[in-house]
Amino acid sequence: MRDTPLILVADDDADHREILAWRLETRGYAVVLAADGVEALATARERRPDLVLMDASMPRLDGFEVCRRLKADPSLPFTPIILVTGRVLVEDVVAGLEAGADDYLRKPVEHASLVARVRSILRTKALHDTVQAQAAELAAWNRTLERRVAEQVAEIERANRLRRFLPPQVAELIVSGSGEGLLESHRREVTIVFCDLRGFTAFAERAEPAEVMGVLHEYHTALGPLVHRFGGTLERFLGDGLVVLFNDPVPCPDPAACAVRMAVAMRDAARELAARWQRRGHDLGFGVGIAQGEATLGRIGFEDRYDYAAIGSVANLGARLCAKAPDGRILVSRPVADAVEDVAGLEPLGELGLKGFRTPVPVYAVTGLKG
Repeated sequence: MRDTPLILVADDDADHREILAWRLETRGYAVVLAADGVEALATARERRPDLVLMDASMPRLDGFEVCRRLKADPSLPFTPIILVTGRVLVEDVVAGLEAGADDYLRKPVEHASLVARVRSILRTKALHDTVQAQAAELAAWNRTLERRVAEQVAEIERANRLRRFLPPQVAELIVSGSGEGLLESHRREVTIVFCDLRGFTAFAERAEPAEVMGVLHEYHTALGPLVHRFGGTLERFLGDGLVVLFNDPVPCPDPAACAVRMAVAMRDAARELAARWQRRGHDLGFGVGIAQGEATLGRIGFEDRYDYAAIGSVANLGARLCAKAPDGRILVSRPVADAVEDVAGLEPLGELGLKGFRTPVPVYAVTGLKG
């Protein structure tokens, strides 16, 4: 409702119309006038008053018919109507109420009664308007909530599709919109971890396919969660091997230490698995290689299948260290050893000749975590 309620006074008697208007205006109400039923109907539709004070007997359209038409008009908001009449027959009162009138006043209208009825009806109107406004606001909130839920469901579906092809950290950044340029090629120093099972090739050749897949499922189930626990990015699976990145795409304050801690946890988990597999007649071990250095990172593949990969000598070094690692050993390059000397116990193994490297490479074995 308006700050100042607007009241339509409709009466074919000009003197009575002006008296009612004057009484209402002295009480602070805004008033608009109509001289007959047709004008009252048109004015009500145009001005949408908060209350209609209308004579029951008017030319062209009487108050009863105007009342019926106003109440039946779906384009109009709730508009209370007080019928004013000089007749007091019960039939007239019933007819007016059936037409939709909300109250009755008898001519000549007594001032105190007029003011009291108007004030009461306008309170009802204000309450109705408040309820309607709250209902509209609630409906708007519901629409907003439905839209947000739909957007979130679409985002979850998109993230789930991306997670099938990309590491979770990469997928989350892309979905959130903060990693739109993430898949573009870039250079960054990373720590890269390669790990795989010892003796797996021979095992896969002689074991039944179901047993091979069962072993891989146990292996991935045990080691996969450790990647997320230590903040790594699972770059890819290589059969029985895993490749994990630290410091890309999510920055990591101490990537080498995180990588070593993860590798030790993986070695412990793999030992438990190996004991279980041994009881089933499978002789499998576990080795890890860790290297640190600059790599080129970004998206590789084609339209239907993409991977996120690290390319460069650091990736090659990690793979070669893993290949050299005996069962239960974690081999690391010198940059990794220098970065974790306060975190892990290290055993120098000297310089090893590695395939693809022209000169021997200093290698260290992680014996365990300090503290």
